[in-house]
Amino acid sequence: MQEHFAINVCPGPILPIPQISDFFPRFRDFPSPPPPQREKQAERDRDGEGGERDREGERDREEVEEGQKQEVVDSDDDDDTYLGTLEFSLLFDPESNCLHCTIHKAKGLKAMDSNGLADPYVKLHLLPGASKANKLRTKTLKNTLNPVWNETLIYHGITAADMTTKTLRLCVCDMDRLGRNEFIGEVMVALKRLRAGESKRYNMGLERQAQNRELNNLNQEQGTPMAEEERGRILVSLLYTQEKQTLTVGIVRCAHLAAMDSNGYSDPFVKIILQPDMGKKSKYKTTVKKKTLNPEFNEEFVYEVPHDQLAKKTLEISVWDYDLGMSNDFIGGVELGINAKGERLKHWFECLKHTGKKVEYWHTLTQQCAPSKIKAALGGRCWAAWDGDVSVFARSAAADARARSLPVRVYDTD
Repeated sequence: MQEHFAINVCPGPILPIPQISDFFPRFRDFPSPPPPQREKQAERDRDGEGGERDREGERDREEVEEGQKQEVVDSDDDDDTYLGTLEFSLLFDPESNCLHCTIHKAKGLKAMDSNGLADPYVKLHLLPGASKANKLRTKTLKNTLNPVWNETLIYHGITAADMTTKTLRLCVCDMDRLGRNEFIGEVMVALKRLRAGESKRYNMGLERQAQNRELNNLNQEQGTPMAEEERGRILVSLLYTQEKQTLTVGIVRCAHLAAMDSNGYSDPFVKIILQPDMGKKSKYKTTVKKKTLNPEFNEEFVYEVPHDQLAKKTLEISVWDYDLGMSNDFIGGVELGINAKGERLKHWFECLKHTGKKVEYWHTLTQQCAPSKIKAALGGRCWAAWDGDVSVFARSAAADARARSLPVRVYDTD
């Protein structure tokens, strides 16, 4: 009623009610209005199904773009959180084959504990390599987001060839009171960027997961198992004294040994034999170092042998894991002599050529360089297929026959 009243009092010409609104009732005196024109519907019909699909695609793209914008605005992921920075220095010493890693400090670390602080430490991992010996760590500092360590960690047995292929991973972690270690952030450094003998300082921002394309490419290009590298390395010194007609063999240290025990470590010792066998005078052992993958021995052993016979000799060096009982696990070995190759042959010849001079070399331990008694026990067929998981028992014929058929571990009974 109010609407009709407002229309009656408005001045000027009044248009028919049906033309003003379709909601008003129709009057008998006026003809019914024509159906409304649907121009947009007609255009869709003319365009056909192709045009309709195009417009639907545009609407879908607009919805996706708007959704993406919304996700960026509402993102609350940890990847967008500032994790802090790590300051450290690296120095490669080619003379001692050592990589010195000095961890200086970190700044602005992400709080990990309920008190708004953290108990940080830095863990180093030399890649590629799965051995626990490749991992070093700093001490833990309590209740701080700006820790200062000034601590130097050293990798031994690093060669110039390693510097072209290895990558150093530095992880900052939080030591939880419940014994759980929480990851904060990490950085990666390709060691080939270092110059030998020059210290380089880094100040890098931590990442949730550091991307290293060079490391990924290297793993794809190599495509070979790292079993040989993971057995470890040994630093050996040779000195032949012409006046005394003696060969002094020094077992300095080992690095990156394979873990043989369930606790992730080994109890290593070294055996050396000068072949052909000279009896008890040709066999020596070092002391056992408990629970370590980087043992330091610094022990020397002397052989009395004429210089003209030394060229026909072979020095067998093997590293073992000491176990309580009768058996010891074979870790790896190396042979030096006239039949050796590469660095092993070069080391032997330098000792023969430069008498009176101590010559030190790092050598890679392999499972293939096992002591000759193991090769003899296994036989030609089994030795060709030996992968380090075959047992050598006592020196009886029956034990040798069992050793040829049973796929268990390598043991030492000496």
